[in-house]
Amino acid sequence: MRWENLTDENEHGRAADAALFGADAVTVRTFDTPEFRGITFHEVRARSVLNRVPGASRMPFEWTVNPYRGCSHACVYCFARKTHSYLDLDTGIGFDTQIVVKVNAPEVLRRQLGSRRWQGDHVAMGTNVDCYQRAEGRYRLTPGIISALTDHANPFSILTKGTLILRDLDLLVRASEVTDVGISVSVGFLDTELWRTVEPGTPAPERRLDVVRALGEHGIGCGVLMAPVIPFLSDQPDRLRETVRAVAAAGATSVTPLVLHLRPGAREWFMAWLGRHHPYLVRRYERLYAEGAYAPRWYQRRITRQVHELAQEYGIGPTRAGQARRIRPAGPERAAAGAEPVQLSLM
Repeated sequence: MRWENLTDENEHGRAADAALFGADAVTVRTFDTPEFRGITFHEVRARSVLNRVPGASRMPFEWTVNPYRGCSHACVYCFARKTHSYLDLDTGIGFDTQIVVKVNAPEVLRRQLGSRRWQGDHVAMGTNVDCYQRAEGRYRLTPGIISALTDHANPFSILTKGTLILRDLDLLVRASEVTDVGISVSVGFLDTELWRTVEPGTPAPERRLDVVRALGEHGIGCGVLMAPVIPFLSDQPDRLRETVRAVAAAGATSVTPLVLHLRPGAREWFMAWLGRHHPYLVRRYERLYAEGAYAPRWYQRRITRQVHELAQEYGIGPTRAGQARRIRPAGPERAAAGAEPVQLSLM
């Protein structure tokens, strides 16, 4: 495994400038419990956890924090799969079962936030792999990260497919009292059979919508990133309607569609999955994605238009791609306060 001079990877697959940890900083662990069976954890002591997004990126934030690399959600389409190849790890099953854990992430972040060079820029979490994936239940890194950001009144956002975020509800409310906080939950579709094969390690879509509902009941506005919309499998008008209707019923503040994109690493793994489960679609995908990682613009615009029309019909205003809402704790004064939204990208 290539740990020496290891650099972190941002959501565009580009390496950060400085090495984060060396081979002598790695501890390998396995846990013989049902939820972690078959998963190996590589515990590292990171030198840095703030990752800068490339200047050419279209993302509206410059910085991310990713306490984990690899993800037990095992989403077959996850674009972050490519980053595992830089560790000499497999981008398929290895990405799902070989999880790098930056065990000192909260302490390192607190130090970096306290540096005179840090300007208090927005920090996005969950844009590479989910900070509330299964490992977080054991390592509990995110509470320390949220607390560090809160103590420095540093704006941040979280995108997740996990229900574990409700564990940190009190911390999120406290953070929102001193800084801007945006929360989005990713729910691309409701189809149970599709979910079980394409996102096998995630909570069911209905449970994620329960998170949206619970956050709303505690005065926390939560947007839904409807991602990915999977061509020919979840893009039928009746399925789009079913999903948007459920998102609205859960009380989401916004719904934003994002069509499946297939970058190297994810593309090979997804196409292998497609060949096993839906072989009749392989040629259609090869044509649709013939020009690269993204579906044609006409297709993306069609899906966006359909979802926005449905959102308006069900009473949730459409937003720009990736947009999320700020947390607003309960209370008339806070509820009346406006806030600029923070965009998030797909995991």
